[in-house]
Amino acid sequence: MATSTGNSLRRIALEAQGLTRVEPFGRGIDATHRALEQLGYVQIDTISIVARAHHHTFWNRVPNYSPSHLDRLVREGRAFEYWFHAASYLPMRDYRFALPRMHALKSGERHWFAKDRKLMRAVLDRIRAEGPLLARDFESPRGRNQGWWDWKPAKRALEQLFMQGDLMAAGREGFQKVYDLPERVLPPDVDTSTPTIEEFAGYLLDTALRAHGFAIPKEVTYLRRGSAIRAALRARLDADVSDGALVKIRVDGCDYYARPEVLDRAAPRAPARVRLLSPFDNAVIQRDRNVALHEFDYQVECYVPAPKRRFGYFCLPVLYRDRFVGRVDCKAQRRQRRLDLLHLHIERDISERDRFAVEFAKAARAFAAFNDCDSVDSVKVSPAIWGREVRKALTAGV
Repeated sequence: MATSTGNSLRRIALEAQGLTRVEPFGRGIDATHRALEQLGYVQIDTISIVARAHHHTFWNRVPNYSPSHLDRLVREGRAFEYWFHAASYLPMRDYRFALPRMHALKSGERHWFAKDRKLMRAVLDRIRAEGPLLARDFESPRGRNQGWWDWKPAKRALEQLFMQGDLMAAGREGFQKVYDLPERVLPPDVDTSTPTIEEFAGYLLDTALRAHGFAIPKEVTYLRRGSAIRAALRARLDADVSDGALVKIRVDGCDYYARPEVLDRAAPRAPARVRLLSPFDNAVIQRDRNVALHEFDYQVECYVPAPKRRFGYFCLPVLYRDRFVGRVDCKAQRRQRRLDLLHLHIERDISERDRFAVEFAKAARAFAAFNDCDSVDSVKVSPAIWGREVRKALTAGV
């Protein structure tokens, strides 16, 4: 069994995530595509209190990222929308690995709602005849949408057809999907063969190892139903360890798996730079992993009842060098073009106090600009002894 220090493991993981270098994937739309292929998926989320999660995640890895990059990748057939462990953008090369879930849902597995097959046929026939349509192109019997979990019937039908693969997202207008037939969206050379359970397990493992450097089985099969996929993964792991393609490493009492060349390569020390990550960033989405690897217990609290929140509605993890040092509750006041730092929580001793304050201010101003804000307002800092240094650094940049 291989051994490695906590520092090197953190750096390996963050390097795999593209968070230890200034331009890990380059710049522009091709860099956005490379980032997506490295990560395997980027989660989509509806919350817009700051830049939406998918755009925020790419922005932290592609210095000149623009939301138009994702639109183009979808239009050009290099990315598509589907479900990974939540609604996500995925590289088109991986389309065939979405097919098992599509087939299961089409065969009767329930997603969110019971199927209205008559309405689904009518919706599909209309798109087939008229071309790509949005949910708003179908009238609601009640005249208005009641919200995410009270969709109008046609929206439910569209999402059922999308989830079972009879429709795809050809793009978005605003935040609304444009639905179309797969044959009008998929590139002609895309592989549409259904993978075997062994191939699917290999895909999940390869994705996890590429994106994180090393992985534990329960992370690889997170939210994947059934014992068959776990058995296939276990067989793959055992075979790869036996022939030397994988080695085990011990992290916080658990056996993780990694490719030996990843452990042999020294991960570079991260520069003195602060990154404000999305709560749905791939680097922090696995809570247990954060605790074991980063000693950082992170949970987004927007889904927690207000009286039970410890840190704030939408706290962003704060990464400095290769350590998560705290979190900051943010809100973009777009009408006033101001980014409010409602509460910055510093949770770790930082020896370079002045340097951190300067780098945090740089990151906050850059994030404000990404949110179309011209200024940054710091409301509260904990512990209070950090307040003066952080506000001084923010003021110095004005």
